[in-house]
Amino acid sequence: MHVFVTGATGWIGSAVVDELLDAGHEVTGLARSDASAATLERKGARVRRGDLDDLDGLRAGATEAEAVIHLANKHDWGNPAESNRAERAAVETFADALTGTGRAFVLAAGLSTMAAGRRATETDLSPAVGPDSHRGGAENLALEYAEKGMRVISARFSPSVHGVGDHGFVAALVAAAREHGVSGYLGDGTAAWAAVHRTDAARLVRLGLEGAPTGTLLHAVAEEAVTTKEIAEAIGRTLDVPVVSVAPEKAAEHFGFVGRFFSLDMSASSERTRELLKWAPFGPTLVEDIEAGAYS
Repeated sequence: MHVFVTGATGWIGSAVVDELLDAGHEVTGLARSDASAATLERKGARVRRGDLDDLDGLRAGATEAEAVIHLANKHDWGNPAESNRAERAAVETFADALTGTGRAFVLAAGLSTMAAGRRATETDLSPAVGPDSHRGGAENLALEYAEKGMRVISARFSPSVHGVGDHGFVAALVAAAREHGVSGYLGDGTAAWAAVHRTDAARLVRLGLEGAPTGTLLHAVAEEAVTTKEIAEAIGRTLDVPVVSVAPEKAAEHFGFVGRFFSLDMSASSERTRELLKWAPFGPTLVEDIEAGAYS
């Protein structure tokens, strides 16, 4: 099928585009720059120039395609309200364009604050509701359209989607370790993150696009719970620096923006996802990637 992909040259999106093309799908990717457009064209994908604020362009991209995979996000840590606004507006635009068409809409979501004191499952609904909530409440907004003649699938990504070239949370932790000369974790280090290799996540998105029923919540989770202390210890071994506990009140000072997430337990199960789609992740673990030099 012909798929319109936002975030098509991003960390996850570029792997999803490769996965779709390898599976025989046609892809049109949203590109903000000449460099992004050239990258897509070299892969054999079509290009639609624009960004998340170009709602007319998003609507046209959705209308011209047979499915939409929405992976872009502004990720403006200094102005989260703007990121939330843009995300909600984009999802509203796609939902309005796809209602009644029977086409698939896959959107990216996260696993933070999904469940308290236990591993999140695919039956847990996001607590983010309304435009002022995390990501503008986009997942719950999209699910409102699940019975309105479109196939809505939410792909909830682990806080660590890792691999060579990752510039996300773990890269920020490595940068903090280099800066301070120690690899830190917060408190007792028992908070845990789910993790998945980038290629496994991309394959899950394709499988969800091809076969998940409307209203499905998918968990891109290969490892359910890697403790923050284990992450810090792997970074410490790789950089040959001491591993230390950092007081929670020093989180922002020591880790920067990622400090607000490093104390959170973001563990999750993917049992239902694996059963539904016959998805079996086989990429390296997070610790294996760190120790192999993926963040060096």
